[in-house]
Amino acid sequence: MKRTLGAIALGLISMAPAHAATLYNTLSGEAPLIIAHRGASGYLPEHTLGGYELALQMGADVIEPDLQTTADGELVAMHDSTLNRTTNIEALFAPRNGGYRVSDFTLAEIKTLTVEPTGATASTSYDGFTPSMAAPYKVPTFQEVMDLVSAYNATTGKEIGIYPEAKTPNSLAMNQQILQEMKANGFDGSVQNTFIQTFSHEGARQLADLQVEMGMDNAIAALGYARQLGDGFGVYDATTGTTTSLEDLATFADGLGLSLSGALSADFIAAAHALGLTVHGWTFRPTSDEVAWDMFLPWIEAGMDGFFTDYSLRGVEVLDRYEAAEVPVPATLPLMLAGLGGLAVLRRRRAAA
Repeated sequence: MKRTLGAIALGLISMAPAHAATLYNTLSGEAPLIIAHRGASGYLPEHTLGGYELALQMGADVIEPDLQTTADGELVAMHDSTLNRTTNIEALFAPRNGGYRVSDFTLAEIKTLTVEPTGATASTSYDGFTPSMAAPYKVPTFQEVMDLVSAYNATTGKEIGIYPEAKTPNSLAMNQQILQEMKANGFDGSVQNTFIQTFSHEGARQLADLQVEMGMDNAIAALGYARQLGDGFGVYDATTGTTTSLEDLATFADGLGLSLSGALSADFIAAAHALGLTVHGWTFRPTSDEVAWDMFLPWIEAGMDGFFTDYSLRGVEVLDRYEAAEVPVPATLPLMLAGLGGLAVLRRRRAAA
C-alpha cells in the first residue's frame, strides 16, 4: 500500500504546474519578458510593421521601437540617426548636408522608402506568415506602431507592452513628445510591461519627472553597461562617460537595460533586485535553437527579468523548454507525503538529484 501511495505522490510531482512563482529568480517571480528587439529583426526587416506583427505572433511580450525625429517633427521607428543602412534611400535621394540623416528628410519623403533586411538571417518573407497591412516594410511612425499593438491587444485580449527608446542625445522636446503620444494612445502606465528607455541617465531622470507632471506611470529603464564600483555596482552612461550607482538609479528608474558584457552577473542582478530594479539584457542573437538554449539558460538562472532578442520565437521556445524541464514541487506536497508515509521517497529523489 505504501508503494502505491508513493507512486501516486510521485505522479503528483510530475503534474505540478510549470509556472509556479518559485521557478524563476526574476524580481517578480514570473517568467522573464521576451522583448522583440527592433521587431522580429532576425527574420524580417527591422523596425517595420511586418516585423513587429511577426514578433507578436511568435509570442513576444514587448515590442521595442527605437525612435528618431523627421525634419517635420514626426516620430518614426528607426534605430540609426541615418537612413542608408536599412533603407533604399540612396537609390531615391541625393545626400543632404553630406549624408542621409533622418532629421533632414520629411515624413512624406521617408514614407517613399523601403526598409531592407539587414544581418545574415533576415529576409523579406517568413514561412507561414502573411502581413496584415498593405505596406509592411515601409518606415512606420510611432503612432502606427502603437496602433498595431493596441489593435492586437484589443483583438486577442492580451496586454503586450511597448518599449520605445528615446535616442540620444537627450532632448527635452523629444521626451515630451514621446510621452504625449503614449498618453494619447493609452500607454500611460496602465498597459503592463511597458517601458521607456534611454542611454542618457539624465534623460531617464527627466522622463521620470515628466511622467509625474503628466500623471503617467510607465516604467523607466536606464540603459548602459554594468560596472563594479568597489563593493557595489553601477551602470556606465556612454553619453556622459560617467557611471551611476545602482542606489542613485533606483531613485528615478524602475529597471535597467544592460549589455551582456562587463560586470553583468548573477551578483549584479541580485543587487539590482534588492533595490527594486529589474534587469533586461541585450542583445540575444542565437544562430540556432541549441545556441539559444546555451545563451539564454545562464541568464534565466541568474534571474534576468527580460531578454532583448532579434529572435522572439527562439526566446519563447527556450522558456517553454526550461519550464518543461524545471517542474517544481508544490509547497503542500511534503506534508501530504509525510501523512502518507512517503517522505522517504522524496528524500531519495533529492539525494539522487
